[in-house]
Amino acid sequence: MGTGPAVVIGGSGADAHWISLRDRREGVSPAESVAAARAQGAGPVLVEPFSAEDLPLIAERADGTVVGAAWMRDSGLVRAAARLGLPVLVQRDPSATLEEWLEVAGHCVAEGNDGVVLCESGGRTLPGGATPDLALMRAARERSGRPVLAGLGADPALAAAAIAAGADGLLLDPSSTERDVLAAREAVKIVGALTRRETPDSVIAAREAIDRVDAALAVLLERRAELAGTIQRLKPVGGFAGRDADRERRLVAEMARRAPVLGEARLAPIMNAVIEAGLHLAEERRSAPRD
Repeated sequence: MGTGPAVVIGGSGADAHWISLRDRREGVSPAESVAAARAQGAGPVLVEPFSAEDLPLIAERADGTVVGAAWMRDSGLVRAAARLGLPVLVQRDPSATLEEWLEVAGHCVAEGNDGVVLCESGGRTLPGGATPDLALMRAARERSGRPVLAGLGADPALAAAAIAAGADGLLLDPSSTERDVLAAREAVKIVGALTRRETPDSVIAAREAIDRVDAALAVLLERRAELAGTIQRLKPVGGFAGRDADRERRLVAEMARRAPVLGEARLAPIMNAVIEAGLHLAEERRSAPRD
């Protein structure tokens, strides 16, 4: 799995923004397109050129270059983009093999640019979004040792699966809505907290990592409380009178196996508080007046 927080690249509210100059809008110059992307937020702006003529603008005003799937096989343009010295994001052509995809990254390195990130967007599409090949994405990461993003088009539905599969980030369409970006960021936060180990090097970074873990904890605790309430409704004897001390001890022992640093002695009072909170919630709901 990856390390550190995964990123979301896309529209408003994302960690970084990207635009494609291939999608030229009538009456809008490339410079205006880049300026509009820059105005969406404070994050980096990545730009996919339409042709080599766009490279001077990218060198001057962008923070990174996107080698789009449509021109991944244009080695001349790839090498010229790499020579800008900016980070390069290489999207896989749907028909390209893993070896061909990694070869493009090699072209960038040959031009003295080792700041290459791969992006798997897949060849098939679902309504509203792309379907990345997550197995191929993992293989690319393992073979290259480079960060790999999952391109999701305009649909964040696969965001959680992509992060669980080891994606270092998610690439959404530049036109993705703020709601789509928020959904992707939530998947990054919750699933990433469970699957990505972080080694922060500052107090601020450590607190941000803790915030991500706490977010995942909140979701899991809420789910546990709901399931505990279901058990209370099904048990012959519910509430505090129906507590099973032996089961709770086994639960703590099993948790200690997964959290040996905390151990049973520290986990026991934590789980006791969690269990009691669920029981209190179940009792409150049972005694609440019904409409």
